Amino acid sequence: MKNHSPLVVTLAIATAATMMTAAAWADDLARTGREILAKHQEAVVAVKLAIKQSVSMGGRENKSESKTTTTGTVIDPSGLTVVSLAATDPSSTIKDAYARAITARGGDLSQFKFDSELNDVKIVLADGTEIPADVVLRDKDLDLAYLRPAEKQAKPLACLDLTKDAKAQVLDEVIVINRLNQAANRAPAISIGRIEGVLDKPRTFYLLGQSMWAYSLGAPVFSTDGKLVGIVLLRNSKTQSDQDNGFLFSNLNQWGMMPVILPASDIIDGAKQAMEAKAPATEEKPSSDNKPPGASEKASPAAPPAKSP
Repeated sequence: MKNHSPLVVTLAIATAATMMTAAAWADDLARTGREILAKHQEAVVAVKLAIKQSVSMGGRENKSESKTTTTGTVIDPSGLTVVSLAATDPSSTIKDAYARAITARGGDLSQFKFDSELNDVKIVLADGTEIPADVVLRDKDLDLAYLRPAEKQAKPLACLDLTKDAKAQVLDEVIVINRLNQAANRAPAISIGRIEGVLDKPRTFYLLGQSMWAYSLGAPVFSTDGKLVGIVLLRNSKTQSDQDNGFLFSNLNQWGMMPVILPASDIIDGAKQAMEAKAPATEEKPSSDNKPPGASEKASPAAPPAKSP
């Protein structure tokens, strides 16, 4: 029988131990992800939208109607839900992007007009129940729209507690919960990624890794200890940037837009206003991007969002 040197045996044992440790770590992370999904999936809802759009350019006008579904996160037992404003009002984002493109090419902005009107909103719960809702507050700077059920609900809805949030750092692992479309029976889906960057000004945003960009706007993001980090929304820099092929959705980056995580703490102030707002919303929340990180506009007196039952 061939004898192996002590060095070879030691290396083999070390390699096997490393592989076993990595496998155990992966199993622990998978177990954690399943626990977070089981605990919070009912607070992640589908939101059905019916939108009318009108585009005018060069004297020609095109009108259309569309029905779409996006992901929403319930943040109060009353059913108060946050979604990406870009999903409910495409004109708020696309109009700015096209205006920058036309200006960059020396075009005439007066010949371009893009409007969208939200005709119908329904919050679809995990059991398929559809709840008519209204947009009660919009924040264009943060890409936030707050939805509230049109009628008071008979029982509290599952929701996330914004006050129990987690701060993230570069390369921290995070877990995203999403709602798939009707073709997938609106099943919850989960993915694990890492924070690839942190923006500090004009306020804090966390940058997702490229593999997470395809996840739906409005999806909540959790730390591996189960705390809410924030919500995936669309960041609009208001300036056209150079195209960077290093990003998965380089066309978004080219127009100064990219998915980011808005910290949960920055949603609380708007939630207080939305709880007291009249429906439907007629005005946008005042601009907030010039305030220092952590600062917020003065809100109408209201109790903070209630904790999850």
